Amino acid sequence: METCTKWLRRHPEIEVVSRDRCGLHAKAVRQGAPQALQVADRFHLVQNLRQAIEEQMNMHGRATGRALLSDADNISTDFHLQRSRPAHRESRKEIFTTIHALREQGLSCSEIERRTGLKRRSVAKWLKSEVPPDRRRATLKPTSPWYFEEILAVSWKKGNRRGRQLFHEIQSQGYEGSYSHLQRLLARWRRAEKQTSTDLVTRPARLELVRDPQTGHAISPVVAAALCIKTQGTLAPDQARKVDALKAGSPGFATMRSLAMRFRCSVPASGGSGRG
Repeated sequence: METCTKWLRRHPEIEVVSRDRCGLHAKAVRQGAPQALQVADRFHLVQNLRQAIEEQMNMHGRATGRALLSDADNISTDFHLQRSRPAHRESRKEIFTTIHALREQGLSCSEIERRTGLKRRSVAKWLKSEVPPDRRRATLKPTSPWYFEEILAVSWKKGNRRGRQLFHEIQSQGYEGSYSHLQRLLARWRRAEKQTSTDLVTRPARLELVRDPQTGHAISPVVAAALCIKTQGTLAPDQARKVDALKAGSPGFATMRSLAMRFRCSVPASGGSGRG
C-alpha cells in the first residue's frame, strides 16, 4: 500500500482512479490522491453480477448441485445463502467432471469453452487441477470485516447495532476496510434476524430441470450464470440454444438475463453489444 500511495503522490494530475473493492486500494488512493474520484472497474462489476446470478440460481438447487432454475418468486437471498453453498460446491464438481470428461474425449480447450460457456483460461486452469479450484474465501485480511467477526458478534449480542460505533470499534482493532463493506455484513445480519423473527419463509416449488437441448444434461448454475451475462453477439450457436432453453424453462432466468443486459449497457465495453 505504501508503494501505491507514494506513486500516487508523485502524480497529482490524476483525477480518476479505477480500482477493485479492496479496502487497502481505497485507503492508498485516499492518502495518495485525495483529489481523485474513485470508481469501481468494469471487470469487477460484471464479476459481482455473475456471482450474484450464480448464487440466485443455486438457491433453487438440490444438495446434489443439479440446477433447478425455479420460476418461483425469490423470497430472501440472505436467508438461503448458506443453503446455496453446498449446492454451489457440488455444481462446481459437476462442471469439473464434465470438463475432464470432454478432455478425455480429445476435445481442445477452445471446443470445451464453446460447449460449456466457461472462459478458455478457466478451462485450462481446471484441467491442470485434480480437484475443483477454490476461487473464493481466500485467507481473510484486515480489509475484510469478516476478519473481525468474533468482535462484532460479541458487540451485536450485547445490543450494539449502530454501524458507526461498530466501525470505530473494529478500526481500533486494526480494521483497514471501508464503512460500506461493514454495512453489507451488518445488513445481512439484520435481514437474517428479521427473517428468523417473522418465520414466514416457505420453500419455493420445485420445477423441472432446465436441460441442454443438445445433450439433455442439466444446465448447472455455473454455466447458466456465465451465459446469462454474455451478450447476444458473443454467444456461439450452441450457447445461444442454451440461453433460449433457460429463458423458456425459467422466467426467473429470463428476468435476470434482461436485467443483466441492461446493466451491461450501462457499463459498455468498446464496440460491445448489450442486446440479449
